[in-house]
Amino acid sequence: MNKDTKINIGDTGNQHEDGNQPMGTPYEKDVVAWAEEQAALLRAGKLASIDIEHIAEEIEDVGKSESRELRSRLAVLLAHLLKWKFQPEQRSRSWTSTIRTQRKEVLYLLDGAPSLRRRFDETKWLDLVWSKARNLAEAETGIDFDRFPEICPWPMATALNAEFYPD
Repeated sequence: MNKDTKINIGDTGNQHEDGNQPMGTPYEKDVVAWAEEQAALLRAGKLASIDIEHIAEEIEDVGKSESRELRSRLAVLLAHLLKWKFQPEQRSRSWTSTIRTQRKEVLYLLDGAPSLRRRFDETKWLDLVWSKARNLAEAETGIDFDRFPEICPWPMATALNAEFYPD
């Protein structure tokens, strides 16, 4: 194959009567190959050949994935803030590093997807994050889950503030 030869991902040589390429690799068989083929079809403007249902699912999953990452990072951050508050004698550089890292990563996420900030207004979502934080703190400290506040005592803006460490 010379350097001028172009590879058409998913090109099986079997075109529909309308000239559109049929779908190549099934989504269920190889999602990576499928994604490459779908991207090539979209870029080529072959909209009649795309797998609309699975593309829609994948787009929705991107948002879900970002939300899960935010939830996970906030839970780790809040758990470390709980540890900081409840075990002052155990404070360490490691805890400080984890708190700083999680704050930065949350802020990077919010910068890349500002719409995630609306999660901070969703009571059910925040309750889940707080519950996960309490579970993590319990597992890492040995302090009973019920000793931690039932509701997060810090607004998210405070928890994300680089200067904030609870007393």
